[in-house]
Amino acid sequence: MKKSYFENEKLVFNMIQGQIGYDFKNPELLRQALTRSSYTEEHGGENNEVLEFIGDKALDFVVTKLLIKKFGHLPEDNSANSFSCDYDEGKLTGLRAKMVQKKALSRRIDEMKLADFLIMGKSDIVNNINKEMSVKEDLFEAIIGAVTIDCSWDFNVIQAVVEIMLEPDSFFDDTSETNYVRLVQQWQSQDNLVPFYKYKEASYTQILGIREENTIYQDIPLWGYDYSKLKFCCYLKLRDSLPIFCGFGPSKSEARMQVCKLAYEYLERKKYISSNSICDEIDNPNKEDAINQLEILARRGYFSIPVYDFELTYDKDGNPIWKSICCIAEKNESFSAKASSKKEAKKSAAFKMLQHILNE
Repeated sequence: MKKSYFENEKLVFNMIQGQIGYDFKNPELLRQALTRSSYTEEHGGENNEVLEFIGDKALDFVVTKLLIKKFGHLPEDNSANSFSCDYDEGKLTGLRAKMVQKKALSRRIDEMKLADFLIMGKSDIVNNINKEMSVKEDLFEAIIGAVTIDCSWDFNVIQAVVEIMLEPDSFFDDTSETNYVRLVQQWQSQDNLVPFYKYKEASYTQILGIREENTIYQDIPLWGYDYSKLKFCCYLKLRDSLPIFCGFGPSKSEARMQVCKLAYEYLERKKYISSNSICDEIDNPNKEDAINQLEILARRGYFSIPVYDFELTYDKDGNPIWKSICCIAEKNESFSAKASSKKEAKKSAAFKMLQHILNE
């Protein structure tokens, strides 16, 4: 039996498995995904380097499929239609590269706080190697690699884990719905905590009302609803003083979005989300999060929900130029920005509005 690296290894592993939406049949693979070569050089055993290689390839394949599912048009069975896609090869390649780049993977590891659980040798500990972006990228890929081996290369399982870990919808230009997962993450991180998730297969007894105490469930209509679509439920634990929340969905990632929406609306209703100053509400105003940060301020009653208008033109080479205009009803000024993608223009316009509001 291997010596535990953590005081409570079972609790750590349960937290990680909750964050990624997967329970390992062989927990040793999860331990290996967390183990850097600096540790095995001192203590022996296997490290996560080959798992990184496997995870890198699995991640690339899953992201490619997600992009084609999002933007491609597959011919129906036995039809004579050709495959078509909204984007050309160059655009797809660029979007895929953005989704799997070091910055994106490192950020998600930070949000899930998984780098805190790296198993490292003395040299890595002294040099705070777990703070480096490339190390967090390696950890992301190693976890995907460990899942790939543990599930015997079951693509549906791998895809489900990637969707939860990566949040691919946040990269698409047409993302307009509120990202409640991100809002809950930001609220919980105020006390340096992370949301604790647990996924299960949904049952009719849960959906139809036979429920656990101290748990708030997503309301599902009793009539006229296709319950067979609700394949998964996601439980969310935030603080000991709060109830547990449970949401349903056709996938684990959708169930997570529903439970976060349920929890965030509860926090708003019970006035857990409040502050003495509008500037205290946002820890780190930045362009990448500006859309959600404006949404947070709006939902906390400072102003109405921002509205975005878009204009599309093309340069002399035929490349798209998106202009986004951010407006808030209570504000006299609107702010606009241009970019090659709709989402980037929206983020820039939102950031200009956010800076204006915080500077007022």
